[in-house]
Amino acid sequence: MTKAVKKITLSPSRDIPFNKLVLSQSNVRHVKAGISIEQLAESIAQRTLLQSLNVRAVVDAEGNETGMFEVPAGGRRYRALELLVERKRMAKTQAVPCIVREGGIAEDDSLAENDERVGLHPLDQFRAFQTLSRAGMSEEDIAARHFLTPAVVKQRLRLASVSPKLHDVYAEDGMTLEQLMAFSVTADHTR
Repeated sequence: MTKAVKKITLSPSRDIPFNKLVLSQSNVRHVKAGISIEQLAESIAQRTLLQSLNVRAVVDAEGNETGMFEVPAGGRRYRALELLVERKRMAKTQAVPCIVREGGIAEDDSLAENDERVGLHPLDQFRAFQTLSRAGMSEEDIAARHFLTPAVVKQRLRLASVSPKLHDVYAEDGMTLEQLMAFSVTADHTR
């Protein structure tokens, strides 16, 4: 007899006005890491919010929902939105895409969201910058939108121009970034 596989149910998504959201004390991120809240706010202003907030309904002493929602996962995004509201670049009633969670442990959601995030492989960044460049963005524009210096973007674009065969070797950990950089001295693939 085959055992039935239990199907999962995903948490529903919902747009919630920003002024109905509060930062949760359950967020496990306390140490600043990565891009600043200011940079994230500017990114949101340029591109809009690319990842929903993870929220839970706030309940009163009797367990009734209050109409407010706490944000245990997505605190940096919440703070960036808050900064946009403070600077009058976003209305405080702006609808924010949220994943509404029930059950489980809020700290576990916060930890999982941070632990399960995988950084972009450098080769993927090189190729993405190359795509942006081919679409007409200057090195300065790419740098400004991604909070890098134009010199870094120029270097990444140079690495993107290395032979695709070498990219394949690099992608499979057959060479280091430093070795790949040595091949970017010339754009002549044969050489």
